Amino acid sequence: MLRIRTPSRIHITLIDLNGESGRVDGGIGITLDEPCIEITAEKSDKVIVKGDPELRERMRNACEAVCPGKGVEIAIKKSYWNHIGLGSGTQAALAAGTAASRLYGLDMSPRDIAIKAGRGGTSGIGIGAFEKGGFLLDGGHKMSVKKAFLPSSFSKGVQPAPLLLSYDFPAWDIVLAIPPYKGAYDLYEKDIFSRECPIPLHEVREVCHIILMQILPAIVEKDLEAFGKAINAIQDTGFKRREIGLQPVARELIREMREAGAAGAGMSSFGPTVYAITDRPDNIASAIRSNHPECTVIKTRARNSGAEVTYE
Repeated sequence: MLRIRTPSRIHITLIDLNGESGRVDGGIGITLDEPCIEITAEKSDKVIVKGDPELRERMRNACEAVCPGKGVEIAIKKSYWNHIGLGSGTQAALAAGTAASRLYGLDMSPRDIAIKAGRGGTSGIGIGAFEKGGFLLDGGHKMSVKKAFLPSSFSKGVQPAPLLLSYDFPAWDIVLAIPPYKGAYDLYEKDIFSRECPIPLHEVREVCHIILMQILPAIVEKDLEAFGKAINAIQDTGFKRREIGLQPVARELIREMREAGAAGAGMSSFGPTVYAITDRPDNIASAIRSNHPECTVIKTRARNSGAEVTYE
């Protein structure tokens, strides 16, 4: 029997939704130790997935794409919600696809599995989190290939973005606050891309400047204050500003996290999950629990390695 434990991820921001450079998308993110998806898998006469109903179809489709005509029985032991900004869809597909690949001796890479399963058409952060972990930077796609501003679910046939950087993230505390609803996805998400893009080139340049001259040096130098200021700045420019504009509850949570002592706070992907990078995790968790009892609060840290695959 095979056991696979995946990380989750914060998607900090997409970088270029202007396209004049000849490339589009690109992004940065942080791999998280919790929450996680954990499955067991073994050969079977057909594809069977037991457990979380939100993830069963995604896992079934991934198995069938990787090993057509082969059977795998998967039991989902741990999971987290879909469409909350933490990347469960990609992690579920890669976990199931990896299980099928290993059980039938194919030894496919996460990138190859993502291509088969139709993942990574916008962001390469989820694939990088599964494969390597840490802080991640991907290089987006050629605009001549992708041809439009689209979310991953509508970018079928587009190769996953190249991973440009995987760097160990400092042992800073991270607090997640997850409101009890879904972020943007499917046709609503596609409509947002169509309505908001292309964004002005000067905003893309500002985001690039923050990443290159603030975020990356702060990680290398382990400068929490500088990193937090850069995360705060990211929320107010580029595509991230537009994403947050659609999530008033997330904006309120970000404000409260900063007031409670977060060095930096932001929204992951299209939300609704917000995160705080902090040396005061208990203060922030207590404040959110008191003011927003409907939210799920998770204290975690970055994970500087990818998914775990073990045999039992």
